[in-house]
Amino acid sequence: MTAIRPATLEDLPRLHPVVERAYRGDSARQGWTHEADLVSGDRTDIETLTGLLDGHSRLLIALDGDKVLGCVNIAYRGDRLAYLGLLCVDPRLQTAGIGKQLLQAAEIAARDAFGADRIEMTVIDRRVELIAWYQRHGYAPSGETRAFPVPLDPPLSMTVLVKHLPI
Repeated sequence: MTAIRPATLEDLPRLHPVVERAYRGDSARQGWTHEADLVSGDRTDIETLTGLLDGHSRLLIALDGDKVLGCVNIAYRGDRLAYLGLLCVDPRLQTAGIGKQLLQAAEIAARDAFGADRIEMTVIDRRVELIAWYQRHGYAPSGETRAFPVPLDPPLSMTVLVKHLPI
């Protein structure tokens, strides 16, 4: 059974390898939401994850007992806008509905914790299957694109998706 709750400092050493497996390297290719064919190197580190535990951000983790299954971050950007990022599920468990549960929990947290009436996120524009998944869950392209946060050659672009939340 999957439980979703806010992450603690004690969770981060168990969470970090799940994030890395989900996004990068050969293990990520076991799932369908990875960036392994587009970006190499580490996705994040413990210090960055620690920063997501502050008052303007919520890092939620999905657990089965003590086993970390995935996570999502929701951060307040002001003007009733939240930003959703770092949604990931262990590649071996993708397609089991855990991502959908994390997405729903993030939307509730954005509304309840921050008073947000909309959420935005960015997705690498080449990830058309992932963009389509978000669209099936109510997110729509805003028409805006942003540069990938790490300079690459060739460069990557991010599509901005937005969802309005019911009040």
